[in-house]
Amino acid sequence: MMRAMLRCSILYGAQLIVALCFASTGISSYAAGGEASMSWNFDAVSPGRLPDAFKVGRLYDGRPAGDWQVLETSDAVSAPHVLAQLSDKGAEHAYKMFLIDGTESSNLELSVSFRAVGGKGDMGGGLIWRAVDDRNYYLTRANPLEQNIRLYRVDKGVRKMIANQDQTINVKSWHRLRVLMHGCQIQVFYDDSRVFNVCDKSLTTGKIGLWTKSDAVSYFDDLELIVRK
Repeated sequence: MMRAMLRCSILYGAQLIVALCFASTGISSYAAGGEASMSWNFDAVSPGRLPDAFKVGRLYDGRPAGDWQVLETSDAVSAPHVLAQLSDKGAEHAYKMFLIDGTESSNLELSVSFRAVGGKGDMGGGLIWRAVDDRNYYLTRANPLEQNIRLYRVDKGVRKMIANQDQTINVKSWHRLRVLMHGCQIQVFYDDSRVFNVCDKSLTTGKIGLWTKSDAVSYFDDLELIVRK
C-alpha cells in the first residue's frame, strides 16, 4: 500500500510558510483566517481501490452502500482516473454513498463533476454535506432519467425534499454540481447556473461525501471542498 506523503502549509500573520499537503487521497491547503481547501482527482490512487479516508456507508439491510472504486478511463475530466460507483443493482431506496473522514465542516463550497453512465431505474448522482452519519445529511442530486435536480435533507435514512427544479441533463456529457452553504443558506449550482437558494436549519455540521441511488452507475471526478468560517 502506498504511504501518503504529506507536506504542510500555514499562513500566519505577515509571514507566509508555503505548504501543500499531498496524499494519495488528494491535495489540501490552508490559508489565513482558518479557510481550508481539499481536492481529489483520484489519479494517485490505484484502480480498484478507494482513498483511505473514504468510508462507504451501509444500505438499509446492512450491506455496503455500493461498489465504489477508482477506475482508469479515457473519459475522465482530468485523466486518467475517475471515482466510479459500479453496482448496477439496487432497490428504489438503496442509497449508494460514502463519507470522507477529516472533512467536518459547516460553511463550505463543495463541487464535483459527474457523468451518468448507466441505470434503468435511476441515473446520475450527487453531493452530500453536513453529514452526521450515513443516514443523516444534506443531499443535492441530478437525475438524467427524471430530468431534474433536487435538494434533500436525509433524516434517519428517509429523504425529505426541500426543493426541485426540472432541468435538461444530457446523459452523454459530464456536468458539474456545486453547493455553497453559509449558516442556513443553501445555494446549488448546475453547470454554473444557480438552481436553488433556500434556508434550512436542520443540520449544522458534518462530513462530505458522494451519492447515487438504486441501479445508477456513475463516474465522478475533480471533487473539491473549500471550508470557510
